Amino acid sequence: MQLPRVWTEKYTDHILRKLRLEAADWFRIHQLDHSIDEWSDYRDSLRKKIWNELGIKYDANVDLDLRDTGEIQMDGYVVKKVYYQSMPGFYVTGNLYIPDGEWPFPGVIGVHGHWAQGRLAERIQQRGHTLAKNGYVCFSVDAFGSGERSDVHGVYEYHGGMLGGSLLNTGETHMGIQVVDNMRAVDVLCSLTYVDSSKIGVTGASGGGNQTMWLSALDERIKAAVPVVSVGSFESYVGGSNCFCELLPNGLTFIEESGVLALIAPNALKICNCLGDSNPTFSPSEMLRSFKETRKIYRAHGMGQKLSYQVFNEPHGYWPDIREAMLGWFDLHLKGIGTGAPKIEQPFKVLKEEELMVFKKGQRPAEVSSIAQYMRKKGAELNTKMLDSSFDSEELKRNLKAMLKIHNKLELKHVHKYNEQDEWQKYALQTTCGRMIPVLLKAPAEGNEYYIAAAPSGKDKLLESDKFQRLLEQGKGIIAFDVYGAGETSEPRFPNYHFLSRAEMWLGRTMLGEWARDYELLMDWAGNFIKGVELTLFGYKEASVVAMAAAVTSNCEYDVLVDSAPLTYRFNKDIKSDFFTLALLVPGFLKWGDISLLAALSAGKVTFENSVLYDGEEVNETQKAEYRAEFKMVSGKVAGGLIEIH
Repeated sequence: MQLPRVWTEKYTDHILRKLRLEAADWFRIHQLDHSIDEWSDYRDSLRKKIWNELGIKYDANVDLDLRDTGEIQMDGYVVKKVYYQSMPGFYVTGNLYIPDGEWPFPGVIGVHGHWAQGRLAERIQQRGHTLAKNGYVCFSVDAFGSGERSDVHGVYEYHGGMLGGSLLNTGETHMGIQVVDNMRAVDVLCSLTYVDSSKIGVTGASGGGNQTMWLSALDERIKAAVPVVSVGSFESYVGGSNCFCELLPNGLTFIEESGVLALIAPNALKICNCLGDSNPTFSPSEMLRSFKETRKIYRAHGMGQKLSYQVFNEPHGYWPDIREAMLGWFDLHLKGIGTGAPKIEQPFKVLKEEELMVFKKGQRPAEVSSIAQYMRKKGAELNTKMLDSSFDSEELKRNLKAMLKIHNKLELKHVHKYNEQDEWQKYALQTTCGRMIPVLLKAPAEGNEYYIAAAPSGKDKLLESDKFQRLLEQGKGIIAFDVYGAGETSEPRFPNYHFLSRAEMWLGRTMLGEWARDYELLMDWAGNFIKGVELTLFGYKEASVVAMAAAVTSNCEYDVLVDSAPLTYRFNKDIKSDFFTLALLVPGFLKWGDISLLAALSAGKVTFENSVLYDGEEVNETQKAEYRAEFKMVSGKVAGGLIEIH
């Protein structure tokens, strides 16, 4: 069985075109036409906004507690295995590549991109070895969720999807944690007697190049930076395939990439991109757009010679000729020697991954946590705080709207009616902002009771829900529609909402907020279109959260029926399944409350069927009893309606 289509062909590319046009507007709005005095004031406000959106704080007073677990003697240098405390009880693994000879040496932070092995990967090691061979102390560190910071020590994982993205739910960001970890790595270098703390650099490729840019922009101790295959424009991020660890929520509403690069001025910056890069975001043409804007600020400082770029005839990567360009740049700006021209690389030997590990495989101490472990702890802390709080229902509703970025309602422009097929009447709701929402309406066998229903992957996926199937069998009235970016309005380039959800956040919105606006429009339309209609909101999977949110933000008294809804946003185990998509992410949701609070704020009855946990795992009877108790407690605090968990 399939539900009929409203249109003869999918309405593709319209979302992408509109998002790209919006991003293009922001690029022009954020062009850097500032005098040096104006820029000095503007720079401070930009940094404050960035830190606010990163959702995390850097605290230099936390004891570094630098620990050493061994070393390897190499030809002309030694490699130490270390870990240090970045935040209280939160440790980072790394390797120090230390040259032999007379010190102090300049120091360089080595950051890596999206290689699951993190700093242990051969292509990442290479930079540490070559820097040490050339008289630099290189501190190569694992990004959160990579290398030795995965959930199972020695078993590598990808941190950039739902796993790392889920940090947003706590009000923090993966990128923010990377920045703090890297700033603390700078603290480590500055604490070492054999490092010249006035001569610190940073370099990395891809995601590591992104970290290079943000660290250099936010930490003025970085005197020279070489981001590789990572600089483009934030405009090009919209519709691009960048990672969630490269996301600054609301970023495009106040800054472009050129503005971040300009924050590095007057320190030295060399940008390296490749002609053969497969990611259009990092194409030389996109990089040059940002470079041109950034150059204005460097020239205003009278430091034009400290900004450079180089394009290599290579694919995406940190290749030998790029490493040689990096060495020449650091020699000039950290050692004060040479002209900045490439320096021929000396031969070096790479090590086996396990040789570089700080801990023997499977023997990592508890203080070095994975993302999942961190999220379980953080979720529990935020949940305790919520349960101990006193609630103001109206303030919570206002905060929910603000968190979901629901600033206004969709306005209906026109209703397009098409033919009927298999007892389903077809409609398309056209809004004043240009959105088109395909709708199927099936009248009830008797009475005037309708269910407004949606699923995250399109209305046809509602048939996966056994509860929805029962509604059909019972002859209930159904208004099934495609939420924004789903079903007949989906974009082929946006699987699992990886691109679309991230693009919306860059532009100051959330997927669930946009879907809640869709629900509200359907509620208004049905209320006006069907005389005496009795409405219930139905949501499947991610749309279940939206159905509850729409009931709260619209202040309606409709009942809500949800199937396969998460009972919590807190981590149970890990995020390895694809049960939920990245559309589920809401920055700050656990800081605001949780599903229990969302359900409690609804004025109508909320019924949970086939409930699951955040990772999609089914809820057993013991867990159901625990959540029923939590929901009852929270509902009692806000004088909420009836909640049933089946």
